[in-house]
Amino acid sequence: MTLPPATAFSDDLLTMAKSLDKESLSRVVALRDWLVTIAARMEDANEVLTGFLNRLIDLGLPIDRAVSAIEALHTEYAGIGRFWTREEGTVVRYLPHGDRREDIYQASPFAYVNRTGEWLILDLDETPDDLFPVIPELKEAGYRQYVTVPIQFTNGAENAISFATRTPGGFGQRELAILRMVMPSFALVTELRATSNRLDEVLRVYVGDGPHKAILSGAIQRGQVTRIRSAILFADMRDYTHISSTLSPESAVELLNTYFDCLVPPIEDEGGEVLKYLGDGVLAIVRDKGDDTGGAAQSALTAATNALRRIEAANSEGRFPVPISVGFALHHGDAAYGNVGSGQRLDFTVIGRDVNLASRIAELNKRLGEPLLMSKPFVEHLWGNPSPLGAHAVEGFAEAIEVYRP
Repeated sequence: MTLPPATAFSDDLLTMAKSLDKESLSRVVALRDWLVTIAARMEDANEVLTGFLNRLIDLGLPIDRAVSAIEALHTEYAGIGRFWTREEGTVVRYLPHGDRREDIYQASPFAYVNRTGEWLILDLDETPDDLFPVIPELKEAGYRQYVTVPIQFTNGAENAISFATRTPGGFGQRELAILRMVMPSFALVTELRATSNRLDEVLRVYVGDGPHKAILSGAIQRGQVTRIRSAILFADMRDYTHISSTLSPESAVELLNTYFDCLVPPIEDEGGEVLKYLGDGVLAIVRDKGDDTGGAAQSALTAATNALRRIEAANSEGRFPVPISVGFALHHGDAAYGNVGSGQRLDFTVIGRDVNLASRIAELNKRLGEPLLMSKPFVEHLWGNPSPLGAHAVEGFAEAIEVYRP
């Protein structure tokens, strides 16, 4: 059994509506309204899919299995797959980047419906096992009919959802008409949610967690400044210019990524936020939690010491072209976010005296031969007794700065 392409059905919506009894039609309209009002604003995408499927089942569709695959713009995965069955509910799988995922996709019903723009409706009893790799799996699980629907976004992203049933005879004309009537609303809501998630994820990746929330909340006017009381962590690699001068651009990027893999996870493990990558440097904060400023300072110190251990381990394992060293500076004060720039091109950057001081203390690491230095305002929030290293002149500050080591 086949149906015309989905794009050819817009003129037949009235015919499909007339084929339904009055109660079914009113419930279909209610489902479409639920999708574009309530579901569009729900936080949990799993609840959206589950709610959609449960409402279809209440309408009499014998759905026993549903699978959706939606493209994602994420550094760690290429898409999100949601697998729903009556027995297990919804299970989420993150689809990896790479050629293997692409090969699997191209051999799938999802790629077929996106190439053709048509719905794929298969009577599994009459479908050869080698048509698609998933067919034997479906048959073995007792499914009788399989329907795959393309969900093509306006930006060209190719997505799809499939429905399978164990009911003999599969989905009848009434059930397929209901699907045809509700799928445009489901596709619209899916794209709206995916677009919102993409914007949220891209901003988070490139400007950090706190700044991205501020931007999305409307803090995009030039000159706006937000102060955050926090422990400030600044780290940079020693002799990066000399080391990278002998490397190809690709090798230099690989070096930096391996280096940042040593620094960033310990910061995030301690609840810190990376605000900026500055060439071979990292600027991060651990926010104060109320009056518990000691907790933020201790977390920043733990993050720095753990990162130093990871650098040492990476050197021992030969993961860098040459052994590297890093200097950490820890300070406590105000990290200020500010919109700077001109015209329509702004940068949401970190500014202020305390940030500048942290970067200047980092310059003392090499001079004093210390991998980790702390300012006096920072150690005043610590529970231990760090060792003083005296006061030292730093560029841009009239007064000498007292520094300490753990």
